[in-house]
Amino acid sequence: MGASDHEPDDDHERRPVDHGFSPDDPMQPILTMQEESAPAIDAGLIRSGRLAGKSMWAAIGILAIPVLLQQTLTAMVGLVDKMLSGSLPDAIVVPAMDGVGIGSFVGWFVSIALGGLGLGGQALISRAMGSGDGPLAEKALGTTITLGIVWSTFVGLAMWVLVAPLAWATDLTPDASRYAIEYVRTMSLGMPFCGVMMVGSMCLFGAGETLKPSLIAAGVNVVNLIASWLMSGVNLRFGESVLPNPSGVDPLEWGVSGIAAGTATSWVIGGLVTVWVLARGVKDLRLHLPRLFPDLSVARRVVTVGIPTFFEGIAMWAVNLFVLGFIGEIATKLGQEGADETQQGGLVGAHIITVQWEAFSFLPGFAMGTAAGALAGQYLGAGNPAMARRAMAACTVIGVLIMSAMGVAFMTLGEQLTAIISDQPVHLAEAPRLLFICGTVQAFFGLSMVLRQGLRGVGDTRWTLLITSCSSYGIRLPACWLLGIHFELGLAGIWMALMGEIVIRGGFFLARFLHGGWTRIKV
Repeated sequence: MGASDHEPDDDHERRPVDHGFSPDDPMQPILTMQEESAPAIDAGLIRSGRLAGKSMWAAIGILAIPVLLQQTLTAMVGLVDKMLSGSLPDAIVVPAMDGVGIGSFVGWFVSIALGGLGLGGQALISRAMGSGDGPLAEKALGTTITLGIVWSTFVGLAMWVLVAPLAWATDLTPDASRYAIEYVRTMSLGMPFCGVMMVGSMCLFGAGETLKPSLIAAGVNVVNLIASWLMSGVNLRFGESVLPNPSGVDPLEWGVSGIAAGTATSWVIGGLVTVWVLARGVKDLRLHLPRLFPDLSVARRVVTVGIPTFFEGIAMWAVNLFVLGFIGEIATKLGQEGADETQQGGLVGAHIITVQWEAFSFLPGFAMGTAAGALAGQYLGAGNPAMARRAMAACTVIGVLIMSAMGVAFMTLGEQLTAIISDQPVHLAEAPRLLFICGTVQAFFGLSMVLRQGLRGVGDTRWTLLITSCSSYGIRLPACWLLGIHFELGLAGIWMALMGEIVIRGGFFLARFLHGGWTRIKV
C-alpha cells in the first residue's frame, strides 16, 4: 500500500504496535522513529466524508457535476414561472410579467437571506470533514437546520409585509403592483420549507455530498412545473405549439397566484424530502434529533461566517433595487415623450428576461465555486493549503471556460432565447441587445463567480463582503446612473454599466485569491 492510500483509524490516533522485540533490542529505536513519523503520512489528506481518499480532479467532478445539475434545475423553477407568465392572456401578460419580475427580485433576496446561513454551516462542516471531526460536523448540521427554520420563517413574514412598498419603490403600474403582491405573498407561505431545502443542501455540500441535493432539485422542478401549470389555468406555449390546460382554472383571475402557489408547493415537497435525506444520513454525516437543539458555540461559529455573506448579498440586492428604480425612471421618461403604456411597462420585463437567461450562465460558475469552496475548505481542515490553492485555481479555469462559451450563445441567440419566454414586441426589441452586452463579459463573470463563491466557502466572508460592497456602491451604482440616466443610453446603458462593474470586480477577487490570506482563515 502506498503512502497516499493510507487511511487513519476511525479515532485518528496511532496505537503502538507490538513488533515482537524487547525494549533493549537494537532495532527498537528505528521502529520507534518510524512510528513517531507515521502521522506525517496522513498530513494533508481529507480524513472523512465522501471525498476522503479521492484525487483532486475526482473530487471536483464529484462536487461540481451534481451541483451544476441542481442549480440548472433550480433556475428552471424561475424559468417555468416566467414561461407561464408569458403565456397568460394578452390582456394581462405585460403587467403580469413585470409583477412576476419583481417577485423574482424578491426570490433573489430569499436566496441571499438563506444562503449566508447555509454557507456558515457548509464552511464549518467542510473543515470538520477535512479534519475527521464527526461530532462537530453533526452539531453544525443540526444547529444550522434549526437556525434555518427560524430564519426562513422570519424571511417569509418580511416578504409578506415588504412587497407592497417594494412595488411602489420600483414605479410599477397599478396592475403590475397587484400581481407582484399576489405572487410574492403566495410564495411566502412556503418559505420555512424553502429554508430547510436550501440550508440542508449547502450542509450536504460541505460534506462532499452533492448528488442527493441535485436529485431533490429535479423533483422540485417537476412538481413546480405540473403544480404551477394546473393551478394557474394557463395554456403552456412552446413556440407555435400550445399545451391546453385541463384544470379549468380561469387564468385571468388565478393565473399569477396559481403560478406562485405551484412554486410554494414544490418548496414544501423539497423541504420534506431534504429532512428525510438528512435523517437517513450520508457518509460520515447524519441529522440526529437531539442535535436540532442548537449548540450555542457552534451557532456562533456558523453565524460568524454567515453574517458577512448576508450583508454582502443585501448590499448587492439594494444596489439592484436602485437599478430597478433607474429603469422605472427611464420608463416614466418614455411616457412623457409619448411612448405607449406597453412600451413603458415592458422595460422591467425585458430586464428580468435578460436576468433570467443570465442566471443560467451563473450555473457553471456557481457549481465550480461551490466545488472550490467545499474542496478547498476540506483541504484546509486537513492542513494542506497548497492543495486548497490548486483546487481553487482548477475550478476557476473550468468555470471561466464554460461561462465564456455561454457568452457566445447569448451574443448570437438573443432573439430566440427571448422568444422562449415572451413574444411581446417590447421584449423582443430590448432583451436580445441586453443579452449581447451580457455575453461579452462572461469570462470575467466566471472569474468573479467562482472565486467569490470559493472564498466564501472557505470562510473568507469578510473580504468578499468588502470587495462586493465597494464594487457595487463605488462602481456599479454610479455607473448605472451615469450611462442609463445622465447620458440617456436607457436600458442598454444600464447593462453596459452592470457588465463593466463585473469586469472590475473579477479583478478584485483575483487579487484576493493571489494574496493567499484566505488560507489562514479560522472557522
